[in-house]
Amino acid sequence: MLSRIPWVVGSCGLLSAIGDEFDRTRPFAHMVIGTAIHLEPKTAALLLALRRGGAEIVAAGNLNSTQSETVEYLREHGIRVVGSTTTNHDTHLAELDSVLDAEPHLVLDNGGELLERYLARPYERLLGGTEETTSGRMRLEPLRAELNKPVLVVNDSPIKQFAENTRAVGLSVLESFLRITNRTPHGARVTILGYGACGRGVAECFRQAHAVVSVIEVDPVARLRAHLDGFDVLDRAAALSTAEVVVTVTGARDVLGPEDLALLNADTILANAGHFPDEIDLGDAVVTPGAEGIDSVRLRDGKRLFLLGGGHMVNLAGPRALGNSVESMDLGFALQSRCLEAVATGVVGPESCVVPVPTAIDDRVATDYVSLRSTRA
Repeated sequence: MLSRIPWVVGSCGLLSAIGDEFDRTRPFAHMVIGTAIHLEPKTAALLLALRRGGAEIVAAGNLNSTQSETVEYLREHGIRVVGSTTTNHDTHLAELDSVLDAEPHLVLDNGGELLERYLARPYERLLGGTEETTSGRMRLEPLRAELNKPVLVVNDSPIKQFAENTRAVGLSVLESFLRITNRTPHGARVTILGYGACGRGVAECFRQAHAVVSVIEVDPVARLRAHLDGFDVLDRAAALSTAEVVVTVTGARDVLGPEDLALLNADTILANAGHFPDEIDLGDAVVTPGAEGIDSVRLRDGKRLFLLGGGHMVNLAGPRALGNSVESMDLGFALQSRCLEAVATGVVGPESCVVPVPTAIDDRVATDYVSLRSTRA
């Protein structure tokens, strides 16, 4: 089978233009960039653009999302990749330590683990970096004083929120549900845990696929928003006891626990769309692999449930995982590129520690993307 990666890389028009610019400006000359991010085709486009800026790249993946074809492609194009696909947390942490062994000048983090581990083994030349996710921002916010370096949170960009989190995550979670299960959501009762930007997108996409969607949300304002958006905002027990599909989208730990599983009907399908694979706590349930991407979960009372993708991010799990759309990631990774450029060139300093993307970068990426699309029209 021919590789999809050249198609994806060639479809990232904004990253390609940024790469052309970086060829001239070389903002990362003589620098090492250490990354810990999902290694799939869109990431290849990002890392290749950064390399064109003069960087040496040392890359590790995230749990259960590293695609071997992407690893091979990156290595063929001069990028050092540490490790391979793993679901073992200790192995994953050892891979992050290998990235830090290179003492990168810039860190591109996805979940906050790389920067957190840097604090346990600091070195002189780290300038700062970026964090991709809400989960990572929550991990790093209490560590601002210790970090004391510019760390720009890409997920807090309004572009990332509406273009990727709401629109693209919703579509990719629905696509993954269809691809992994081959089940229709038409008329199915689907419960979404979490009504942030990603949860809104997941809820809306399942509704547009004619599912009956309810929302569980602890934040009163977000609950109100879900209600005004036309979703059933039920109490936890009512939403879970009627669900046929449950999707967690919070970025927090253990949001669905053993006591919740006891409320579910037999054969309920569980999926996690949050970054870390610990939103669903199965307790002492017995997990048995079944069809590709579908585990059977047997509770103590004998009831059977189904878990998609082993509880890892469902849109990067299962057979032929595709993740978010090329266009959304082209925008999000353009933000990453510009943020790393700002740190490398000293545009932002230690006062910008775990803060949103500067407005000037948002404006530039938005303007460049619209201009690029208009030119193509």
